[in-house]
Amino acid sequence: MENPRPEKVAVVDEVREKLTDADAALLTEYRGLSVKQLAELRRQLRPAGGEYKIYKNTLVRLAAREVVEDRLDPFLSGPTAITFVRGDAAAVAKMLRDYAKGHQALVLKGGLLGEKVVSATDIEALADLPPRDVLLAQLAGALQAPLVKLAGLLQALPRNFAYGLAALIDLRGGPEPTAPAPEAEAEVVADEVETSADEPAVVTPDAEAPAEPPSDDTQDEANDDTDAAEAPAPSESQEEE
Repeated sequence: MENPRPEKVAVVDEVREKLTDADAALLTEYRGLSVKQLAELRRQLRPAGGEYKIYKNTLVRLAAREVVEDRLDPFLSGPTAITFVRGDAAAVAKMLRDYAKGHQALVLKGGLLGEKVVSATDIEALADLPPRDVLLAQLAGALQAPLVKLAGLLQALPRNFAYGLAALIDLRGGPEPTAPAPEAEAEVVADEVETSADEPAVVTPDAEAPAEPPSDDTQDEANDDTDAAEAPAPSESQEEE
């Protein structure tokens, strides 16, 4: 479009910015809806984070091509409105679907979910999903369940080990006395040796002193006594003489 008017440039910039910032952009055809019905639809979508806007298809096409190339072109025919979603896309899709059931003039066409192009069938499936809060709760529960189970197993391990150890002790007839370690025995012996070395020796009265070797005079007297004892006694005739 050559030399576009500033108003059109502003609209293109606005649409491009909203497409970039939105979590989803759902396109619908509103042919046949009255101004009052459109106002009612806008009022219902606003609390869920939906903003219902109507632009010219040519300007939307220019803005969309700067964001997702020409992937939205097939939906930009006939009177088209865009619902920009910032928040729960499933809740907004459900509101659009429910309103379309009561007002057949509103037709789901397709749009964007993030950067992915979705069809009218995809919007119907999106509307069947639970609300975002419910999905987050379900996800948290799914993530928490394995952690709770793991915590229970970790708590059961020491308890089961204690039960098994007690059963093994009972089976063997009670705890067996433990022998002192070799190092402990060596320390006890060393202590006893040191204690014995420090105590003074006690001499009892009955103990005999070691015999001293006899001197030379004592040895000669002993020899004379021995010779006298061994000499034969004199006979009577010898005594008379």
